[in-house]
Amino acid sequence: MMVEAVIFDFGGVMTTSPFEAFARFEQERGYPVDIIRNTNAANHLENAWAKFERAEIDLDTFDRLFAEESLALAGAAVSGREVLPLLAGDLRPDLVEALRRIKSECKTGCITNNLPANAIGSQGGRSFYVAEVMALFDHVIESAKIGLRKPDPRIYRMMTDALGVSPADCVYLDDLGVNLKPARELGMTTIKVVSASQAIAELEAATGLTLR
Repeated sequence: MMVEAVIFDFGGVMTTSPFEAFARFEQERGYPVDIIRNTNAANHLENAWAKFERAEIDLDTFDRLFAEESLALAGAAVSGREVLPLLAGDLRPDLVEALRRIKSECKTGCITNNLPANAIGSQGGRSFYVAEVMALFDHVIESAKIGLRKPDPRIYRMMTDALGVSPADCVYLDDLGVNLKPARELGMTTIKVVSASQAIAELEAATGLTLR
């Protein structure tokens, strides 16, 4: 295939996954295992997390709604405010280098579900938006800025329109299967990121480029 563009998620792709931090937090506080991930996944289009990433609610409302949702789902009220700092991850240098090499041959984009800029915790969650890395993307779409988030199919179309490419000529990487499905249905080649080495190997196979 002729790849014209490679589109990346950010957290959990260009950075390490927050899931490990979630697990440590749950263990330290004595919460049920995976309560944070399960609360995020339940009613994932309209729950507190989704509304916050679309900037439809403020921090206090998110904090209250997330606690209510986790209590209803798993019997423990988890403060949404305390979950936010767990989002920060470490940059994956191998994937940053792969991105640099891709940029020399293809168009590049980033679609990220993120938090309103003024949210407590979002400073930590956004600290990995290193200017040098973000500059490697030809176009960036942030959910909190446009009021739309993955997996809404419209956000992927916004990216392909901005890059001037057909979905069939794109590769899309994300660490969440729910976000890969609409990209795949649009015709993109998708890669579920489990580790940096695995993602790079699949990217090399999809693009024919040497990325390390």
